[in-house]
Amino acid sequence: MEINSSFNNYNDEDVFDLRSPLANRMRPRTIDEYFGQTHLLSKGQVLRNMLDRDNISSMIFWGPPGVGKTTLAKIIANQTKSSFINFSAVQSGIKEIKEVMQRAGDQARLGIRTIVFVDEIHRFNKAQQDAFLPYVENGSIILIGATTENPSFEINSALLSRCKVFVLKALDKKDMFKLLKRTMSDERGFGRMDVEIDDSDLELIAAFSDGDARTALNTLDMSVNNAKLTKEGTLKVDRAIIEQCMGKRALLYDKNGEEHYNLISALHKSMRNSDADAAVYWLARMLEAGEDPLYIARRVVRFASEDVGLADPSCLQLALAAYQACHYIGMPECSVHLTEAVIYLSLAPKSNKMEVAYFKARDDARVMLSEPVPMNIRNAPTKLMKDLGYGDGYIYAHDTEEKIAKMTCLPESIKDHTYYEPTEFGFEARMKERYEQKKKFLRGDK
Repeated sequence: MEINSSFNNYNDEDVFDLRSPLANRMRPRTIDEYFGQTHLLSKGQVLRNMLDRDNISSMIFWGPPGVGKTTLAKIIANQTKSSFINFSAVQSGIKEIKEVMQRAGDQARLGIRTIVFVDEIHRFNKAQQDAFLPYVENGSIILIGATTENPSFEINSALLSRCKVFVLKALDKKDMFKLLKRTMSDERGFGRMDVEIDDSDLELIAAFSDGDARTALNTLDMSVNNAKLTKEGTLKVDRAIIEQCMGKRALLYDKNGEEHYNLISALHKSMRNSDADAAVYWLARMLEAGEDPLYIARRVVRFASEDVGLADPSCLQLALAAYQACHYIGMPECSVHLTEAVIYLSLAPKSNKMEVAYFKARDDARVMLSEPVPMNIRNAPTKLMKDLGYGDGYIYAHDTEEKIAKMTCLPESIKDHTYYEPTEFGFEARMKERYEQKKKFLRGDK
């Protein structure tokens, strides 16, 4: 547990001790030095207004690793002249929470505001999270929690209702490049050293980091520390050194460029064509180049419904399970889960009829946005609505022998439109039989 006053968060020893990690040395000290999160920190945005007016309330920072959640909390403490307590959810329990709250209460009586920053707050159980509640409510502390998980699912509703949630985004390549460029000239970074590195290589590191500033700075630090010393006394960082530090062979892969979309297209179309070998190859190409496995998993989930659909409904379950495995395990272990999903979906029977059905219904909906809901399927929660005919003619399908009611559920103008046209592949063949029986019944065919 780290406790600082607002006046000693950043002292000269911290700034210029070249033995400390580069990411720590380059930690922004003010809002002006902070890169990214312009949607929160630009003039007129809510968080910036809270800072400028010195009107800070408890909040949750939700975002991926390395986007500056801890740094932003420290900057807030400095700018608002508050005591800052850095509290780890991994290492602390209720006993430690109460000790910190007692100290914060003592400082509050002296007129000192305390910001308690809880990293990975989602790791606290309900009892631990509840321990903060009375202190947040009585104003003894301002709680700033940081989480990489969705607060709606991981933070107790009572605590969450007392905190404003701010979503922090991964740094884009422009901001990451600016950070690396400043590191090369800043005395806290390599400004006092004679280092030569091309801007194109800084851009490469920025792309490789995938929005994680800590990863970018660690990669740059390792690259400079392994640079070649020239006869002129200059440290020369070349592409080969960066490649070794990244541990990646496919460094030309740009996650936001054309190759990114080419490869995901190749994976998708190989699965659609039931070519499991090609699909696994394109999967490996992306993963070995550093692609985010969750991005691939999301595309596989989409494929499960777009290209397999009701021909094998279990594909969606498998794809979602693969996504969860990637989320919990990460690379390189989750490669096997993605491979399992990709091979199964490649060999599954295919049908795109659900997507076709939606597009046809969408086209009608876009030009018929004011079509009235038929009276028989309108809800009638009040007497007035019942008197107006809401719900008249409704037949409860479960009360019929066939479990299908002979009534129209589409607007009158399109009551005969057909959107879903099932295939005869896989499980969808059974769906087609059921679908056609329903149509015949409604038409009165024998």
